[in-house]
Amino acid sequence: MIKPRVKICCISSIDEAMTAIEHGASALGLVGHMPSGPGVISDALIEQIARKVPPPVSTFLLTSETKPKDIIAHYKRVNTTTIQIVDALEKREYEALRQALPNVKLVQVIHVIDENSKQEALEIARYVDAILLDSGNPNLSIKELGGTGRTHNWEVSKQIRESIQIPLFLAGGLNKDNVKQAIEAVQPFGLDLCSGVRTDGKLDAQKLKDFFKAIES
Repeated sequence: MIKPRVKICCISSIDEAMTAIEHGASALGLVGHMPSGPGVISDALIEQIARKVPPPVSTFLLTSETKPKDIIAHYKRVNTTTIQIVDALEKREYEALRQALPNVKLVQVIHVIDENSKQEALEIARYVDAILLDSGNPNLSIKELGGTGRTHNWEVSKQIRESIQIPLFLAGGLNKDNVKQAIEAVQPFGLDLCSGVRTDGKLDAQKLKDFFKAIES
């Protein structure tokens, strides 16, 4: 079994970015405006952090925009390596994003709610570079688009991973105590976490150390 890459999300400062990288993060999540959830920072700060992050660490812009033109405009304010689309893209116009931003990786979040999530992932996998499975609920009156700290049904996640031909990131309630079980159950390409390595909202170096140790074990 290949050891998964780790993306630390909700990065709120250059110091947090460097701490995450020092402990082994392969990618960082930088959260733009959201209707709910933790970790939101300004586009100006996202751009500053993205500029400071050394290659080969990837920087993910988490955008809640749903129209291609708005996602493109958001991206051009921050210049990350990757766009993480946390809501459904209007009319699935991924080609418009590809044409405007040919060198930017696209990751689509699928919120695992029920069996329909499998079909959604299978259809969208044709258009993007990776799928990220999370535990939000975009159907609520105030959308949950990530950062819930909840796990979801990993059996569904496994079925999705087995049905697509692109990398899959697993998110939602991961921590040092359940990550080994999550890896064994889903065998994802990557792991994505926010609250599992934080204390009172701040990135916790000891929790990072414990999380990476759990993966190594």
